[in-house]
Amino acid sequence: MRTRLIIADDHPIVLDGLVQLFAAEKDFDVVVRCSTGDEALAALRRVRPEVAVLDIRMPGVNGLELLRHVYNERLPTRVVLLTAEISDEAVVEAVRLGVAGIVLKEMAPRILVQSVRAVASGEKWLDDGAMRRALDKMLRKEAGLADAVRILTPRELEVVRMVATGLRNKQIAERLNITEGTVKIHLHSIYQKLGVTGRVELSIYARDKSLV
Repeated sequence: MRTRLIIADDHPIVLDGLVQLFAAEKDFDVVVRCSTGDEALAALRRVRPEVAVLDIRMPGVNGLELLRHVYNERLPTRVVLLTAEISDEAVVEAVRLGVAGIVLKEMAPRILVQSVRAVASGEKWLDDGAMRRALDKMLRKEAGLADAVRILTPRELEVVRMVATGLRNKQIAERLNITEGTVKIHLHSIYQKLGVTGRVELSIYARDKSLV
């Protein structure tokens, strides 16, 4: 039985190459080729193929957002994300959304075909190096968050994250709809609880604990 594929990439040369690559294989049938995420989403809903090979970076709806639609709408398609590079955060998000494969564009074409074939048979295909880095970061973040939650109130945690992103007291007050005086009270409490002396040390703490 031939595996039906949707392929989406916004670069015409890459898209043509991908279509030709899979068209040369006897067990694949490229049913739709898409140059935008919006086209791919419509095709996913209409055709519901076994596998979709999606460029993670496309204008409009990107590959990760398409994966989110597949997950939320419970579409049967298994998704392989194709990317030149991917952040640790994107890897973690993709895994949580049930991605079946992540393949780097630098890999040989035969590796992509091999990965899609494995995904079509129900296996997972994830780059080991990217997965290890992303999962390590996720574990550090979850552990750091757990530590912070034990010490800080939810509002104090919000303030810590905002300070770590470089916001000043006035900006924090505006975002949280509180007064600058209240922000200062929160900061005083945070400094005492964490044993830090100012915004710089607080920002370092937040980054060490992967809170931002």
